[in-house]
Amino acid sequence: MAENTLTAIGRVTKDAVIRALKGTGEKAQAIVGATADLVKTNIEGVGDFTTGIEKRVEEIVSGAIEGATEVGGDLFMTIKSTVYGIVKAGSDAGADVAKTAVAATDGAIRAGAKAGADISKATKEAVAGAIEAGDEIGKQASTAVREALTTSVKGAEDVMKPPNK
Repeated sequence: MAENTLTAIGRVTKDAVIRALKGTGEKAQAIVGATADLVKTNIEGVGDFTTGIEKRVEEIVSGAIEGATEVGGDLFMTIKSTVYGIVKAGSDAGADVAKTAVAATDGAIRAGAKAGADISKATKEAVAGAIEAGDEIGKQASTAVREALTTSVKGAEDVMKPPNK
């Protein structure tokens, strides 16, 4: 059973996403909220927020994907929303937004691949989630996220749209 492959953090994420999705009609926002809360909880007390996120991101994304698919959620919306939530929460906690975006995007692509997702579509949605979060955080974060994804995530540049003016 796939449940056995999840870490404790992955299981908690999965349960939180399932509860969030069952309790609301706004699925993307529910996933963003659940994953952001988990990121903040998991990095409390960690001296280096960025390292704390980088170590936990794939576990969180894997749990979110399993939870959403278990209740009939859209895999790609889950990937995008989870990455967005992780990047936004990392920024709120003081983590390096560019490194967090790369870790979240890479983690989402790997977790999506494990779930059987089309890699190019998983990449597109993960990149979109990171960029949307960066754009919302601000111009400096937007630029940093775009540059980091372009240099660090294979295929990211191919799916990026220009920043909103």
